[in-house]
Amino acid sequence: MILYLDSSALLKLYVDENGSEQVRKLVARAKLVCTHLIGYAEISAAFGRAHRMGRVSTDDLPRLLQDFDRDWSNIEVVGVTEPLIRRAGHMAVHFVLRGYDSVHLAAAEAVARDIGQPSMLQFVAFDAALDEAASALGFARA
Repeated sequence: MILYLDSSALLKLYVDENGSEQVRKLVARAKLVCTHLIGYAEISAAFGRAHRMGRVSTDDLPRLLQDFDRDWSNIEVVGVTEPLIRRAGHMAVHFVLRGYDSVHLAAAEAVARDIGQPSMLQFVAFDAALDEAASALGFARA
């Protein structure tokens, strides 16, 4: 199985919250895990936000950042291209998505195109509008 994780799913690998165990099991079974480059900044920002909210301790924050940085090299990262960003813009309008959510969806679509069919890619996100859009595009869901 090829797994695409948006930032909401990727964060669950590092910060225990509802859905963390599900994501960890999916990643353990996946042949390949993908995300978009913007996920790096989104997860780093989420770690900072979790720290400010008291969900991540001052002692744990450097370890989380180090673990994430180490794991990043094992993730297939979809880069920024103008066609992908333009596609994301169209998806944002069509599916009523936030900007970065539409970037993740367009990136997943690019991965699915590269492997030949969307049904081989399992899209994981914890956002109702993004989940609905991924389903409309034919992605398998967790």
